[in-house]
Amino acid sequence: MKNSLLPIFFCLLFFISCKSKTEVDYIIYNATIYTVDKVFSKQEAMAVKNGKVVATGSSKSIFELYDAPLKTDLNGKTVLPGLYDAHTHFYYYALGLKEVDLVGTRSFEQVISTVVDFARKSKTPWIKGRGWDQNDWKEKEFPSKDSLDILFPDKPVFLARIDGHAALANQKALDIAGVTADLSIEGGVFETKLVNGKKILTGILVDNAVDFVSKHIPEPTSNEKLETLMEAQRNCFEVGLTSVVEAGITKKIVEFIDSLQSTGQLKMKIYAMLKPDALNFEYYIKNGPVFKDKLTVNSFKIYADGALGSRGACLLSAYNDKKKEIGFLLSHPDTLEAYAKKIAASKFQMNTHCIGDSANRFILNLYNKVLGNNTDRRWRIEHAQVINELDFAKFAINKIIPSVQPTHAISDMYWVYDRLGKERTSNAYAYKKLIEHAGMIAGGSDFPVEGINPFRGIYAAVVRQDLKRIPANGFEPKNKISREEAIKAFTIWAAYAGFEEKIKGSLEAGKAADYIIIDKDVMQCNEYDIPYIKVLKTYSDGVQVF
Repeated sequence: MKNSLLPIFFCLLFFISCKSKTEVDYIIYNATIYTVDKVFSKQEAMAVKNGKVVATGSSKSIFELYDAPLKTDLNGKTVLPGLYDAHTHFYYYALGLKEVDLVGTRSFEQVISTVVDFARKSKTPWIKGRGWDQNDWKEKEFPSKDSLDILFPDKPVFLARIDGHAALANQKALDIAGVTADLSIEGGVFETKLVNGKKILTGILVDNAVDFVSKHIPEPTSNEKLETLMEAQRNCFEVGLTSVVEAGITKKIVEFIDSLQSTGQLKMKIYAMLKPDALNFEYYIKNGPVFKDKLTVNSFKIYADGALGSRGACLLSAYNDKKKEIGFLLSHPDTLEAYAKKIAASKFQMNTHCIGDSANRFILNLYNKVLGNNTDRRWRIEHAQVINELDFAKFAINKIIPSVQPTHAISDMYWVYDRLGKERTSNAYAYKKLIEHAGMIAGGSDFPVEGINPFRGIYAAVVRQDLKRIPANGFEPKNKISREEAIKAFTIWAAYAGFEEKIKGSLEAGKAADYIIIDKDVMQCNEYDIPYIKVLKTYSDGVQVF
């Protein structure tokens, strides 16, 4: 009789053990999961429910505790948290998908032919393009508008340099904007030249002069913006990005993005920096930061100086290749201090574009002066590109966060010694040194200035070579960082830099199930394979989006 009850007993035991398991939506197992938690643990399995990570662990432990209608064997494939680009121009990258792409042009003649080809197919009221870089040409000087004036006498043309801090406009565009040869602007240049003793415009605009003209370009329709944003989102998901920082937009653009996220059309998670215009200050200082599932609005983006490539970066001493130029601040120091005091009195972060060593010194000193001993405001230096040896320690005083773009180092290394000389270059793009002093860096790309693929950024930070493996030992190799540090820069450190580390940036219980499955183990593969890693699948809030 007793033996006849044994099968019933074991059935009851099995039923009780099954019922004691927690039901989740799905489980992935037999994977290589880099959680990017505090100890950078590697796990085998993950349970997901309602778009959140429930738990990670060994496959055995997860199956002992959880059950799900969907269980996926990843056959050892590598899983990372969704990658986070800490400095982009996502909205303008999207709009740029419908403009003339001038990236990689090897001469001004190639720029002209590309624009002419575009103009044959385009019916837009302005011809707009972006991406030329005179440093890539045999003649490394700024071009002039003469050819554009002949080819397009009645149609405005506006061609932004790759960094957005300089542009070339034809005469029609300059006329629409009211630019004359005698016009001047604080923090910018309308370049001129002398012809037969007369000062005439070359069409080159630098820094604030760029916005003076570009504000006259007609805005795309809502449908055009939606179409390009959807394409930009697809491109980002394809390379493993689930979150991006939008570095400098208006209230109107924030509200448009919010409307698309609210209807589920835009799934990309966005941390928005606000432009420091009067409307943004008035509305957001009064109403405070915005924290939604897919949208964070928690900072103002300020520009201290311009770009190194266009010699607008503000240096402590003259450019190595232009002995009478040191660059300039884009706003008066008093204006920058007024911004800092207004933001310090609010709940917002101040995130300041600083390229040159003079700009970085001024803003670091200003931050530490205004913040006092308030060490958890997480104010940021965007780019932190050229730092004087005496100023690195200033990042630690109020835990200032360097937000850097590793691919800039690889793009600029061909000409940066000409601009800065050897001594200053040794403290430029100094990611290892910044981590030593600040404890972290937030990793980004600045796309569309650079490409959108974050694995190129991870590679650039770790190897500091271009894709042809030049230079042999890496550009300023003392500032190489580890793979773990590079991955943190594009995940948890990027999240921390926006007060989002409790909701994303790592695969830990309670956080968003934002993750990617990739074709190679980024921690173990040959370092030269890193930039070619393919994303097989991308998930946002537990839902596959690529």
